[in-house]
Amino acid sequence: MSNLPDLTGKRVAIIATDHFEESELTTPRDELEAAGADVRIFAPHDGSLQAMQGDTEQTISVRVDGTLDSFDQQWPDVIVLPGGTVNADHLRTDEKAQGIVSAALESGLPVAAICHAPWLLVSAGLVEGRRLTSFPSLSVDVSNAGGDWVDETVVVDRNLITSRKPDDLPAFVDAIGKALTA
Repeated sequence: MSNLPDLTGKRVAIIATDHFEESELTTPRDELEAAGADVRIFAPHDGSLQAMQGDTEQTISVRVDGTLDSFDQQWPDVIVLPGGTVNADHLRTDEKAQGIVSAALESGLPVAAICHAPWLLVSAGLVEGRRLTSFPSLSVDVSNAGGDWVDETVVVDRNLITSRKPDDLPAFVDAIGKALTA
């Protein structure tokens, strides 16, 4: 459990699709909401999303608050990208998701990506010259895209926050809280 400051009035957009890693969406959502933030989930489609544990076991469903088509770039104070291999692989090729994250990073808005989620950053051409981490199997992809991949719990490079895996969630959520109060 993270020890977050009061985040009342802060707005968090989580971007995901089906087969996301459950804890990588629900932990930031629940902890940021408990600290007062308005957290909303955006996806390529409306309805609900299927969560997974370890990419193989279906768990819960979560309600989608809005679609990527209806996403208002001016609304969030931070964008959070959970992992899950299938979720990340689908989002990395989604042009709307690429555009949202590109515009956010270019404008200085914090973007937080965990586990396999940095694949979206690689596909959108956003890692060159940046220091970041991810699930270790993405290290070659990050390096080939010009990023400086490191094996650390959480890495903050300007407005980009990255972490490796569910075990890193406390540090990941704390870094998001710091970005929201900076």
